[in-house]
Amino acid sequence: MNFENAVAGETRLGVLETDEQSARRVADLFAESFAPDEIAVSLVDTAQAEARPGAAAGLRPETGQGRWRITIFFRNDPDEAALRELAVVAAGPQAGEALRFETIAAKDWVRESLAGLKPVAAGRFMVHGAHDRDAVPSNRIGIEIEAALAFGTGHHGTTRGCLLAFDRICKSGARGPRRILDVGTGTGVLAIAAARRLRRGVLATDIDAPSVHVARGNARLNRAGARIMFTRADGVTVPAIHARAPFDLVFANILLGPLKRLAVPIRRVLAPGGRIVLSGILNAQANAVLTAYRPLVIERRIELDGWTTLVLRRKHGNRMRRSDIAHRRSRP
Repeated sequence: MNFENAVAGETRLGVLETDEQSARRVADLFAESFAPDEIAVSLVDTAQAEARPGAAAGLRPETGQGRWRITIFFRNDPDEAALRELAVVAAGPQAGEALRFETIAAKDWVRESLAGLKPVAAGRFMVHGAHDRDAVPSNRIGIEIEAALAFGTGHHGTTRGCLLAFDRICKSGARGPRRILDVGTGTGVLAIAAARRLRRGVLATDIDAPSVHVARGNARLNRAGARIMFTRADGVTVPAIHARAPFDLVFANILLGPLKRLAVPIRRVLAPGGRIVLSGILNAQANAVLTAYRPLVIERRIELDGWTTLVLRRKHGNRMRRSDIAHRRSRP
């Protein structure tokens, strides 16, 4: 499940507006303190946010100088006192006092938000809602994403960074990747982009069953359903993944914690010369991710709206570790 996922019914939010440095510390600590399927954290520079109704999770953006908004989506009712203590640890007493909590109806604010969003271009791709279906130029690959319980509209810096990285990968060679894996697919945007652009099969997984259902519907809507296999999975150790490994391209747009936890398993299913596109990473967290994914080499680093997307490649000459070889021999 990527950082933009939500769950059915009412959604509990925590919202904090503060300076950039404090915002990044709070977002980092919250992301590290919870499992990836328990919360989702969004970080937005309010000075750059468009002044439109319904933006940023149904909240009206307020333009300010040097002000950033953190929005935390909770799967379950949060312990407000404990969360305020976390905010204090990260950014001081003022952050704890400024943190506010709200309850919203997921289906209402998602639909309202998407209705006001303009199409977003990322290289050859354009992500849009049904209301902008006719606005996609003939030389773009349009990906239509509608109001749903799983997010991933392409407007956030992480999803857009992945699309830009993938567009560059496609332009870097004539053949392009043949075996593709999308870990934490969310709405399925990246899997759909790969299937549409390369006209090849894609395996897409998510830890969240509702996200898998939504992504499958989005793939059908975008005429990519026949090329994408969606399955629920926690990590990359399920038989469906190992039956198709090794992969030439792996997307993992999730969060720092699971990215670090999955570093070794993902390297094991990556083909020689294969690439990984990693996102859901705050700019300050990028070096920690690079360390976890050694000895892969960095090819590209994209920074958008406070988030970093990394493109890493496994060299053709890299020798696999003994543990990796044993894992391959014993896999299902």
